[in-house]
Amino acid sequence: MNKLLIVFTLVLFSNCNSSAQKQTKETPKTYKITKPEAEWKAQLSEEEFYVLRQAGTERAFSSPLNKNNNAGIYVCKACETPLFKSEHKFDSGSGWPSFDREIKGHVDFSTDHDLGYARTEEHCATCGGHLGHVFNDGPRKTTGKRHCINGVSLKFIPNK
Repeated sequence: MNKLLIVFTLVLFSNCNSSAQKQTKETPKTYKITKPEAEWKAQLSEEEFYVLRQAGTERAFSSPLNKNNNAGIYVCKACETPLFKSEHKFDSGSGWPSFDREIKGHVDFSTDHDLGYARTEEHCATCGGHLGHVFNDGPRKTTGKRHCINGVSLKFIPNK
C-alpha cells in the first residue's frame, strides 16, 4: 500500500502544470517594412538601433523631444510612419515624451514580461520598431493613458 501511495504521489506531482509557470511567446508579427539587421544598423544610429530594433530604453530626460512643445507630428524614426500628434503630448514628469493617445492603426501593442511582470509594449505598426510602453496613469480628463515613448525612436515634423 505504501508503494502505491508513493507512485500515486509521484504521478500526481509530475502532472501538475501551473499556467503561471508557463512562459508564452506571442507569434511574431510580419510588418510591411522589414529589413535585415545589417540594413537597420546602417540606417540607424547605435542608440536608435538599440531602442527601435532591440527594445532598449534611452536614459530618462536625455531626449530633446521630452521638452518639445511645438505643434506638429511625431513619426517613427525608422520609417516615418505618423505615430503621435503634438496636441496629445503632455509632461508626465517621467523623463520620456508622453502622449495620451496614439494615431489609431499606426501603433501595435504586445505584452512584455522583461521586468518579471506584464507591461503593454508599443511598436510602430509599419516597421515593428520598439517605441516604449503604455500605462494607465495618464491624464484622467482625456484618455487616462500615458504612452511613455523613447524620444530616440521618434522624429518630430513641425506644422508649416
